[in-house]
Amino acid sequence: MAVASDWAIGRQGDLLCHLPADMKHFKEVTMGHSIVMGRKTFESFPRRPLPGRQNIVITRNADWQYPGVTVAHSVAEAINAAQTETVFIIGGAQVYEQALPLVEVLHLTQIHARWASADVFFPALDMSEWQEVSREHHESDHKNAYEFDFITLKRRNS
Repeated sequence: MAVASDWAIGRQGDLLCHLPADMKHFKEVTMGHSIVMGRKTFESFPRRPLPGRQNIVITRNADWQYPGVTVAHSVAEAINAAQTETVFIIGGAQVYEQALPLVEVLHLTQIHARWASADVFFPALDMSEWQEVSREHHESDHKNAYEFDFITLKRRNS
């Protein structure tokens, strides 16, 4: 997930910003795996479902369906429906909050900026439970307006 310096993840139903390097990284990391998301996150994608991955959408609506999507009604049901060993939780905030106790590894894009209009935040992390295992810094450039880091955190004792 991409987070701002204050752990914001969205504003007005959209991402904070467009970082092509983050989108490329997300695709490389998740390709060939199962991805779990809430319905609103899924519906925010301009082209859906995301190709090359099993798209699992969590919704409370028992009648909701979409071609090429596996529907689930809870995080546990979504994880059980996954057809790959590695499962990525890709949002939104409610799904992150529900799934966080089950997560062993966090792949973050930390954007070195803040948005006053941000209205969705990643759940608070107890950093004593996590160990940083990698960090790759990127300066802003002509394609990516903000400085950012790709960070991998692993849950301690997992």
